Amino acid sequence: MKKYRFLVPLLAVVLSLSLTAPAQASPDPEPRARAVIIVDSDNGEVLYDYHAYERMYPASITKIMTSLVVLDAVEAGQLTLDTPVTVSAQAVDLPWDSSTAELKAGEVLTVESLLYCDLLPSGNDACNVLAEAVGGTTAEFVARMNARAASLGMENTHFANPHGLHDPEHYTTAYDIYLMAREAMSNETFRTVVRSAYYTLPATNLQPERSIYSSNGLLTGYYAGNGYTYSKAIGIKTGYTGEAGRCLASAAMDGEGRTFYCVVLGTEDTKDENGAWHKWSFSETKRLLEWAFGNFHRITLLDQDTENVLREVEVTLSDDADHVMVRPVGSIEATMPSDYDPKKAELIVDLPKSIEAPVAAGDKLGTVTLRYNDVEYGTLDMVAMDSVARSDFLYAIQQIEFYWGMWWVKALAALGVAAVAALVILVAVVLPRRRARRRYSRPGGGRRPSSNYRGRR
Repeated sequence: MKKYRFLVPLLAVVLSLSLTAPAQASPDPEPRARAVIIVDSDNGEVLYDYHAYERMYPASITKIMTSLVVLDAVEAGQLTLDTPVTVSAQAVDLPWDSSTAELKAGEVLTVESLLYCDLLPSGNDACNVLAEAVGGTTAEFVARMNARAASLGMENTHFANPHGLHDPEHYTTAYDIYLMAREAMSNETFRTVVRSAYYTLPATNLQPERSIYSSNGLLTGYYAGNGYTYSKAIGIKTGYTGEAGRCLASAAMDGEGRTFYCVVLGTEDTKDENGAWHKWSFSETKRLLEWAFGNFHRITLLDQDTENVLREVEVTLSDDADHVMVRPVGSIEATMPSDYDPKKAELIVDLPKSIEAPVAAGDKLGTVTLRYNDVEYGTLDMVAMDSVARSDFLYAIQQIEFYWGMWWVKALAALGVAAVAALVILVAVVLPRRRARRRYSRPGGGRRPSSNYRGRR
């Protein structure tokens, strides 16, 4: 099944990115390959994928990771591009049909020259030499490769060697290859190497100066033959084994400066009626990139000027206004198919029915999300466009109503009323009655007679 997906930046967080399927461009390109992915790398958006998350054998596309680990070591100061490295006998001990840079045991080359030997003619021998130089042993170097893959979020990748010769435990996906290629292309040295159609190796202690050529038919026809070069191509790496088929990870930049990546895995060369071989990895990559450049464009999906995006929210506790207008802040942009119809976009607005004053211009009152063809492309804050002052009188009334509605306030009020009533009863009824009882409680009901006797009794 073919899908269109969105990366969210890249995340590969730290791990792999979580994608959703974007709007489908029509017609479907129907690639002639086992797996394909096309990505707008400038914005981290997958434009098209076909089996891109299924495990495949990468063949010599592996060498992207090999070079990345070497360049990490250079950046860390473990060695430099000018560091001389001696080719070991073990490094050149390869199967007879292995692709090589024709290095010789005992030959001394710089790290930079070995990177060209690794990435242009796809020299398995150069990969082994670099692995030994950086890791000490091939096993240690491969461990670094897998650790680096994990750091990029390549969750469905495992490397078993530094060159890509077939191993059942050496696998990846088209999507993971994109993550790896994007990271490698952030390194200036890597970009320079993979964009080169050829390179002149300086003379060594065992061989004279010689030229090596890229196996990438998008850059040169030296290996692939004529008819495949692509003016927008800026790299990256080919791969082939019987199990993997013909593979190509590529990057291209158009006249607008847009950079798209395309990974094609598992194509098979065919012969035409004249017996000439057709190399589908190159022609399909070129066709798919042209399809993407022609059918996708960067557009603004949502901002404050989007039709029907302004909303009105009721405002209470104010004498100045009974509502405030809200609008989105920022914008949602995406690389969308040219047949994108904004009238079919759905705005999902989340706002309160009302809000209490005061309201300050710019206050966040809610959010708006844009959805198109059942895919959510992003969410923006909805903020107040104007300020609305609060009425102190209305606020006081509200506070009275609010506190009067609380049970403990009612309980206290009831106790207060009861206390006042008790006091009234005490003052108006109980105390006067007590005085009256004292006044008339003596025998005779009158006053006690007075006596003038002052002496002793």
